[in-house]
Amino acid sequence: MNEIICPNCSKAFKVDEAGFAAIVKQVRDHQFEEELANRLTLAEKEKESAIQLAIVNTKNALQEELAQKEQQLSEALTAKALERSQMQSQMSHAETQKKLEISEATKAIERERDKLKHDLEIKETEKKLLEKSIKEKYTTQLLMKDEEIDRLKDFKQKLSTKMVGETLEQHCEVEFNKLRATGFQHAYFEKDNDSRGGTKGDYIFRESDEEGNEIISIMFEMKNESDKTSTKKRNEDFFAKLDKDRRDKGCEYAVLVSLLESDNAFYNTGIVDVSYKYPKMYVVRPQFFIPIITLLRNAAMNSMEYKAELNLMRNQNIDITNFEEKINIFRKGFARNYDLASKQFNKAIEEIDKSIKNLQKTKETLLSSENNLRLANNKADDLTIKKLTRGNPTMKAMFDGLKGD
Repeated sequence: MNEIICPNCSKAFKVDEAGFAAIVKQVRDHQFEEELANRLTLAEKEKESAIQLAIVNTKNALQEELAQKEQQLSEALTAKALERSQMQSQMSHAETQKKLEISEATKAIERERDKLKHDLEIKETEKKLLEKSIKEKYTTQLLMKDEEIDRLKDFKQKLSTKMVGETLEQHCEVEFNKLRATGFQHAYFEKDNDSRGGTKGDYIFRESDEEGNEIISIMFEMKNESDKTSTKKRNEDFFAKLDKDRRDKGCEYAVLVSLLESDNAFYNTGIVDVSYKYPKMYVVRPQFFIPIITLLRNAAMNSMEYKAELNLMRNQNIDITNFEEKINIFRKGFARNYDLASKQFNKAIEEIDKSIKNLQKTKETLLSSENNLRLANNKADDLTIKKLTRGNPTMKAMFDGLKGD
């Protein structure tokens, strides 16, 4: 048994081994718990101190880093502010420059606008003056035209039908004579006075080249009538006679110069081709009298080269034909002489075989045969290139070419 004194009341009591062990355990557990609590408290304090220290250190570090960041940010903001200030300055300068350029461009456009406006006003004034001038001019011309029309009407009323026609003929003749010396040196333009075929045209135009080859020929008929004529003629009424006159006088073309049917739009268009009714026939107003001659003449001039080539080919064919005819004549003559000689020679041989008595007669026959052979031989010897090509320039040129080769 163990004796234990109570620390509070100082009394002694006894406990057995088990009780003592339990008490010791309680004491130990209590001390351990206190020690543990103390240690935990200390550890908690240390932990709190460490945390506080860590917080302080972290805060200091963050403050330092924040200060650095703030400094960097401040520097950056300062740079950005400077850059922005520079950009604003540049923008302000650019804006000022742009406004200045716009102002200058606007002023230039305004000056151009004012100039164009001024020019337009001048043009408008010129236009009005021109219109006024043209109006006055054509008013004057219309008055003169009306007076001329009245004068012509009065003049036509005083003319007979024959005189009206002769006036148109004289007009065409005068127009032609104006150009005769310069444009128609080799041309013939005269009245048709040959009425052997029963009728005659008004004028015949013929033109030849310097060698006398005809280039073109035209039969002209001029038709006019007075405004007071009761029975109005048509252009078509004269086509048949004009075509007959063209063929009778050997002309290539027929042209009716007409003032008939003055309101007919078909004949007022210019040069009217009526070859669908009669070959190579045209109807023109007087103002187209010279142009129709020039038109047909130019077309004929263009075809002259082809006509010359055609004539050359035709002449060459004639030359070759003549040469062949001469050869055939020679062949026939030679063959005829040879046949005669051959027959006579054979007859002589037969006569010799029949009888010596006829020898003299045979001799004469042989002599005759010899004479025919001589003639044939002479013809053959006399047949020279020069004689064969006489009057045949084509064959002569061919043989001369062979000699040159």
